[in-house]
Amino acid sequence: MTAELINGTEIRKEILAELKKEVEGMKAKTGKVPGLVTILVGANPASVSYVTLKVRTAEELGFHEIQDNQPADISEKALLALIEKYNNDPTIHGILIQLPLPKHVDEKKVLNAINPDKDVDGFHPVNVGRLMIGGDEVLYPPCTPAGIQELIVRSGTPTSGAEVVVVGRSNIVGKPIAIMMAQKGKGADSTVTIVHTRTKDLAAHCKRADILIVAAGVPNLVKPEWIKPGSTVIDVGVNRIGMNEKTGKAILRGDVDFDAAKEICGKITPVPGGVGPMTITMLMKNTVRSAWKHIEGK
Repeated sequence: MTAELINGTEIRKEILAELKKEVEGMKAKTGKVPGLVTILVGANPASVSYVTLKVRTAEELGFHEIQDNQPADISEKALLALIEKYNNDPTIHGILIQLPLPKHVDEKKVLNAINPDKDVDGFHPVNVGRLMIGGDEVLYPPCTPAGIQELIVRSGTPTSGAEVVVVGRSNIVGKPIAIMMAQKGKGADSTVTIVHTRTKDLAAHCKRADILIVAAGVPNLVKPEWIKPGSTVIDVGVNRIGMNEKTGKAILRGDVDFDAAKEICGKITPVPGGVGPMTITMLMKNTVRSAWKHIEGK
C-alpha cells in the first residue's frame, strides 16, 4: 500500500491563511501589524531569490515589511549599527540577516547583535537556550524544525511515547528538532535518538523509528530496508543531482529513496513540496508571535 503524502505546500497554505486572519484581527484590535525587516548584503542570486519570497509572503499577510539592501562592501561596524537601529525601532518585531555575509564580516558577531526578542529565525544563543529549557520559555523555535513538527502534528502522526530517530546533528535542523520532539507537550513527548556519520549500524537505528527525520544532506541515503513499516518519514534533504535539459531547472532528490520508501512507510514528505515550503511559513508565524509579545506583552 502506497504511503500517505504529507503535502507541505498544502499545509503551508493552511497556516498562512490562519496567520492572515490573525494579522487582520491584530490590526482591528490594536491598530498595529507585525513588522519585519530583511537585511540583504550584496546581490548573491540565491539570496536575492530567497529574500524576495520572504518579502512577498510577508506582504501578502499584511505585514509592515522593510527590505533593506546593503552593498557587499558595507563595513561590519556599519552593519552592526544598522541592526541596532532596528533593535530600537518599535514598529519592527522581526530582524532577518540573509546569509551568507561577505568574508570581511563576522557572521557570528552580526547574528548575536540582534535583540533575542526580535530574532525570529531563532538562532541567537539566548533563543537556543530558551529552546533547551522548553515550555513557556520558548519564543521562536528555529523555522525548519518548527515546520517539521507542524507537518508531523497536522498529518495526525502520534508523537507521545513514539520512537523518533533524527539522522543528522546540525545546529540548524538535527539538534533543535531532537530537542523539540523530546520536550513535554503537543507534538512532542517522544523518545529521541540522534544518529550521524559516526553512528554504528545506522540502519538498525532507523529501522526502529516510528518517526524518521532525515536531515543528512546525502541523496538517497536512507534505503527502503531501513524503514519501519507504517512509520512516518520526514525527508529534510534537498540535493541537486543534475539539471533538466528541457526546463533548465535543477533535479532535486531527498535523503530518502522516496519511490521505494513510499511502499513501506505509512506517511512521507516529498522532495520538493514537503519540508521546504514550511521554513518561511514558520518564520512568518514567529514574527506574528513577536508582534503580539511587543504590542501586548504576550
